[in-house]
Amino acid sequence: MFEYNTSIKMHETDAAGVLFFANQFKLVHDAYEAFLESQGFAIKDLLTNTAFLLPIVHAETDFKAPLRVGDKVVVRLKVKKTGNTSFTLAHEIYKDGTLLTGAGETVHVCMDKNSAAKIPLPAELMEIICRHSS
Repeated sequence: MFEYNTSIKMHETDAAGVLFFANQFKLVHDAYEAFLESQGFAIKDLLTNTAFLLPIVHAETDFKAPLRVGDKVVVRLKVKKTGNTSFTLAHEIYKDGTLLTGAGETVHVCMDKNSAAKIPLPAELMEIICRHSS
């Protein structure tokens, strides 16, 4: 499991002062980028130095409790499922380390940059994913 710590910024909230719903996905994606970087797989390098991309083809999240400006949050990511060409990440978002405020998943597919065809996950990425499977 990977943990990403952050806090809710004012620009991430709506007029009611609560985290804007789409920004829950932003928190999860920030955690995903930090996870990849922690494994030596920075997004910048992925976009410029590989022959593949990892687009998200499905995303879902449930809202369990509101988040407000200044709330300290932990996004916990774990690999839920691995296939030949894709993987699923499960996420949970906690306020102050204990209150579950959101949960869901994203499905990432490995795609050839030139043809946009699905391709098998590269061995080095598969190793990282398998190491973090639940």
